[in-house]
Amino acid sequence: MKNQRHNAIKDLLVKTSVTNREAITNQDELRRKLAAKGIHVTQATLSRDIHELKLMKGPSGYALPAGAEENDDLPSVQDVLENFGLEVRQAQNLLIVLTTMGGAQPVAAAFDQQEWDEVVGTIAGDNTVLIICPDARKAEALRTRIEAYIG
Repeated sequence: MKNQRHNAIKDLLVKTSVTNREAITNQDELRRKLAAKGIHVTQATLSRDIHELKLMKGPSGYALPAGAEENDDLPSVQDVLENFGLEVRQAQNLLIVLTTMGGAQPVAAAFDQQEWDEVVGTIAGDNTVLIICPDARKAEALRTRIEAYIG
């Protein structure tokens, strides 16, 4: 949830700077914009997020630190699946991704970072990732995509 919230904050700030929209000048304005995206936070949580993201506040409002627009925190899903993925299995709306030993955590983290519509959430062990999808149809589409990445 925290990662999703941080990504939403970054997205809002990038969009306001790129489209020359009104800058986000205070925490309450940022909180309202997040709420419009379905992310409800307290002032204390938002303050922590601002500190963790190292946001700068100037005369034109909040801004990301230099280079923060590039989302290179984690490798892509394709990269981690090419390196760690072995097999994917489907059981209705659930997918099981078998990985090399120790590969499940980076695979799950990459899926969580992407925020794809096909992924409700993930649970990772040492060499197995459970991916929960909203329905069997989306699970099948995601299974096909994962199989293409695994090769």
